[in-house]
Amino acid sequence: MGAFLSELGTRLAERWVTALALPGALYLAVATAAYALGWDRAWDVGHLVSEITRLAEDPRVDTFGGQALVFAAILAGSSAAGLLARGTGRIVERLWTAADWHRWPPPLRGWTGRWVESRRRRWDVLRGEVERVRAAGDGSGGGQGAEAAFAAAYDRMARLSPERPERPTWAGDRIGAARTRLDRDHDADLAVLWPHLWLVLPEEARTEVAEARDALSRSTGLAAWALLYLPMAAWWYPAALASAVLAAIAWVRTRAAAEAYAALVEASVRLYATDLADRAGVGHGGRFDRDLGERLTLRLRASMPPPPPVPAPAAPAGPSGSSAAAPEGPAR
Repeated sequence: MGAFLSELGTRLAERWVTALALPGALYLAVATAAYALGWDRAWDVGHLVSEITRLAEDPRVDTFGGQALVFAAILAGSSAAGLLARGTGRIVERLWTAADWHRWPPPLRGWTGRWVESRRRRWDVLRGEVERVRAAGDGSGGGQGAEAAFAAAYDRMARLSPERPERPTWAGDRIGAARTRLDRDHDADLAVLWPHLWLVLPEEARTEVAEARDALSRSTGLAAWALLYLPMAAWWYPAALASAVLAAIAWVRTRAAAEAYAALVEASVRLYATDLADRAGVGHGGRFDRDLGERLTLRLRASMPPPPPVPAPAAPAGPSGSSAAAPEGPAR
């Protein structure tokens, strides 16, 4: 038991250092440079070194107690910055995937709706181009040239959205595409099946999906750090460059993480739906077809809540205006 607790503490410490302390310490270091240099001496490394040396030679810091206090302040500040970035990352992820954009406040919801409509119109044009290229290839007898033209047209469409856009971002549409494809191909509701399927997936599949989900959270966390670095540009303009680099990396990694996560979720449902049917007591012929998807969804979907109880009719009022009492039986 002691060895287990020791190993658990070590892993938690490693996660704390990796996820919170180190990024937060780097943030504090950049903030210190921004405060010490400003716009006038933005790249003056010598001035930065002299300022840090001057602070280190302060009599209040030169003692053991002062150094311990500075170390504790750095740990607390870096942890606080890491927690702030993690919380901001959750908000960024929710906005980036935009699963509930229909419930956003009215001004933001209206702007987002117009952007989604614009993406749909562009996607419809690209989808029509895919059909025209396919028809031209079929009419000419195919060949490598026709296949290459079809692949190029399909890639242009998929770069905008893998399915007809329903959300304002590519990452959100890629995650939503798993639900759309399972509904179209198998009459299966992903929101209903997934919690039950997660309990019957083998350990290897669960690990792969969990790691892909963590990668998506880490990538949107980078976008949160980019937002936190941006205000420093008011004092030190190189912070804007750091913010832009982090934002670009976050954009690339989020697209890749959304692709991996959505593909693994969709593949898990297609591969293990029959195992879920066995556990749920739904008969099947060994294939995950539309009939099985529909019956699995109906079996696992929660039933409708019962209607509210009908209030009992009020008793008629008596001669004095109060409710009449029930007649008593004959006296014995």
